[in-house]
Amino acid sequence: MKKQIKNALPVVKNTSLVAARGVSDESGLAQYIQTVQKIPVLTAEQEYEYATQWAQHQDKSAAEKLVASHLRLVVSVAYDFKNYGIPVGDLIASGNMGLMQALQKFDPEKGFRFSTYAMFWIKAEIYETILNNWSIVRIGSSANQKRVFFNLSRAKRALGIMDNNLTDEQTKQIADYLSVPENDVKRMATRVNARDVSLNAPINSDEETTDILSNMPDDRVNIADAIEELEFKRKGYELLRKHLEKLPERDREILRARRLSDPVATLESLSQKYGISRERVRQIEERAFNKLRDAILKEAQG
Repeated sequence: MKKQIKNALPVVKNTSLVAARGVSDESGLAQYIQTVQKIPVLTAEQEYEYATQWAQHQDKSAAEKLVASHLRLVVSVAYDFKNYGIPVGDLIASGNMGLMQALQKFDPEKGFRFSTYAMFWIKAEIYETILNNWSIVRIGSSANQKRVFFNLSRAKRALGIMDNNLTDEQTKQIADYLSVPENDVKRMATRVNARDVSLNAPINSDEETTDILSNMPDDRVNIADAIEELEFKRKGYELLRKHLEKLPERDREILRARRLSDPVATLESLSQKYGISRERVRQIEERAFNKLRDAILKEAQG
């Protein structure tokens, strides 16, 4: 997938904007931001038009305009993660790769704004960059292993476990606390202790002194929670798209116009379009929404 996205970069003539490399210094970064802020924001109609031209005809000029107009969105998202120890320029570059990935996958006929769809891919790429640059995370690739890594210290403190070498009973307690397999806890605890002994060393020579890591303030967003939230939203989007397509065409279009569009279509405009009363439009909207909601909840809970 990475190779596919890199191959897609020539779609945008000014690839330096998309790559955003070499802007780690403050002046270069400031110049880059000033440049992308000057790019006009597209209206919903323009966005749909360019997305359609790209999706149906591979119009590179349309793709360039669509991507360029959303570079400022990437900058905004990247700055939300500036406190994770990764240069903002690298975060922007990763976010732009996500933007390109969104371009390849976006279907304008689904009724969603490109910016809404692109947000997921931008954040996904930035998350991956953060995770890949936190050396310990590289030893754990599964969702459970990442959950253990990000929450092991918290779980140990909550359970009153001070030992680095966990007993079988302590391993089981942590596994139950984090709702993960015991093997993942045992494997990750061993690797973390082997790679970060200094972080668990006592502050003073007294062995009973609290370790350094426990006293370090951490006011960052919990990445594990953020990843779970991102995954939840991704699954929600997939369920929405799946069950939306199962609705009758008129119900689907009215629901999109009333609940999934910006700006929202009025009852009057839809009543004229379909030749029915405004009350009938409202009834169809309500029926379609309830049917969609029930189908999504049923599959999500099943």
